Amino acid sequence: MLIKQLSTNYIIKNVVGKVITIKTARHSSVTISLDSKFKFNEQLHLAKPGKQNFNFFSSNLYLRYVKMAHSDCTQPKKICIVGSGNWGSAIAKIVGHNAERLDNLDNRVTMYVYEEMINGKKLTEIINETHENVKYLPGHKLPSNVVAVPDVVDAAKDADVLIFVVPHQFIRTLCATLLGKIKPTAVALSLIKGFDRAKGGGIDLISHIITRHLKIPCSVLMGANLAGEVADEKFCETTIGCKDVSLGPLLRDIIQTDYFRVVVVDDEDTVEVCGALKNIVACGAGFVDGLGLGDNTKAAVIRLGLMEMVKFVDVFYPGGKLATFFESCGVADLITTCYGGRNRKVSEAFVKTGKTIKELEDEMLNGQKLQGPFTAEEVNTMLKSKNMENQFPLFTSIYKICDGQLPPAEFISCIKNHPEHIYIPKFITFT
Repeated sequence: MLIKQLSTNYIIKNVVGKVITIKTARHSSVTISLDSKFKFNEQLHLAKPGKQNFNFFSSNLYLRYVKMAHSDCTQPKKICIVGSGNWGSAIAKIVGHNAERLDNLDNRVTMYVYEEMINGKKLTEIINETHENVKYLPGHKLPSNVVAVPDVVDAAKDADVLIFVVPHQFIRTLCATLLGKIKPTAVALSLIKGFDRAKGGGIDLISHIITRHLKIPCSVLMGANLAGEVADEKFCETTIGCKDVSLGPLLRDIIQTDYFRVVVVDDEDTVEVCGALKNIVACGAGFVDGLGLGDNTKAAVIRLGLMEMVKFVDVFYPGGKLATFFESCGVADLITTCYGGRNRKVSEAFVKTGKTIKELEDEMLNGQKLQGPFTAEEVNTMLKSKNMENQFPLFTSIYKICDGQLPPAEFISCIKNHPEHIYIPKFITFT
């Protein structure tokens, strides 16, 4: 039962779908009807005692569906993980264990799995019988309460929290499938590191797409989190960007363990942008390794990459906080990805073998998509439309090499005379 004092006369008693029942000093009960965008309208109507409908104004777009029953601790939250690659499976291991031990989380965790045949058997059946994702996270047991589901609607329809961890190219299709099929009070957490193309050019943040299409709030999680090391339970940190700080404790409960430390910040867009842009820089680090140029050169690429990340946020997402770049989602994730991530690894092979990115994805990633080259293309489209390619020479040269417009050997020549030795942000605050 959700109890929230609105004023002396109004106390919210329960939330069911889009109807909120409240108790008043004058009436036994009344209901608030929410419109299709989950906003309260401006007028308050109390015509007669008993049950009746009225609308109550709030300037908060979602009003958190009156805290989305988040304050209602008597109902354990159901969790669905939308995605089951190596990162999705590593997170499923964490979420499953937390769901087993925490009273505020429902024990059963659903995980949407794109159905594939492995040696003549369905991947979902293998996961549910052996509790192991043998294709994307072999050698790591998943908790038995994590249930693989091949239909995304069946997996997500009852969830209070949706954790999205799929390649960013598929998010619009998934949202279209889920539209109208999930709880209106659900919240989302995106672990997707990448951008999507916006209509008319430019880029669209994944969390914005989820919120816009599904009409639910979406926070983000980014950090120096290599999936294999997280699955091995090696200590690391991560960052949750959450505009609504009231959701922070719930999201932290779902994700945090003694080896996976969570810091919650309210600079959501900067957290997400860092998670996407670092994959571009990691491709550059891979080129350096493939060319055998050494650690000093790689350090220069990382530094210049961080500088362009700060500048990109300052130009396109003003109002971010410089301190966010020093969280796990920023410099820590950048360093880790440039030394140990798949974008670096595949980019090194790209230089050494001369094979295409697609060929290397099939050979080295079991067909999973590499985020760096795709993100580089999306960013370049945005920079080109605003005639700003020359202001981001590192991002631009990495895109051109991935696209076959430049040979990898030209990479260092493109950044030797980088115009920004120290970039001073104009719109980013320091705290």
